[in-house]
Amino acid sequence: MDSDNRATAESFWAAIAAGDWDRAANHLHRDFVQEWPQSGERIVGAANALAIDRNFPGGMPTMRSRRFLAGGDLVVCEVELTYADGSRFLGVSLLEFRDGRIAKETDYFSEPFAAPQWRAQWVQRM
Repeated sequence: MDSDNRATAESFWAAIAAGDWDRAANHLHRDFVQEWPQSGERIVGAANALAIDRNFPGGMPTMRSRRFLAGGDLVVCEVELTYADGSRFLGVSLLEFRDGRIAKETDYFSEPFAAPQWRAQWVQRM
């Protein structure tokens, strides 16, 4: 099941990146919900979620998957997003599966930032 859900997550992200809305919709459960905790928004239904993607100002960002981790009915996706204005964000999406489809997606996004100097002695730069 882990590998099936991971493959579905990878295919879903590839469909979104390619603007293949029909293929993306096929991966979503009939009760799909997407949440963005940072902005306090909940999107109910695949049609609403995909409408946001289709109408994204400047077009959807270029997406690069960093990694996918799957366990049971959960897949965690790390992504790098570059928007039309050149801004870059790193994101994590938690995909919860039901009946082999994505039933809930919770997304967190942040712009990269400079590490503070005070902790340099205890960290390695990536």
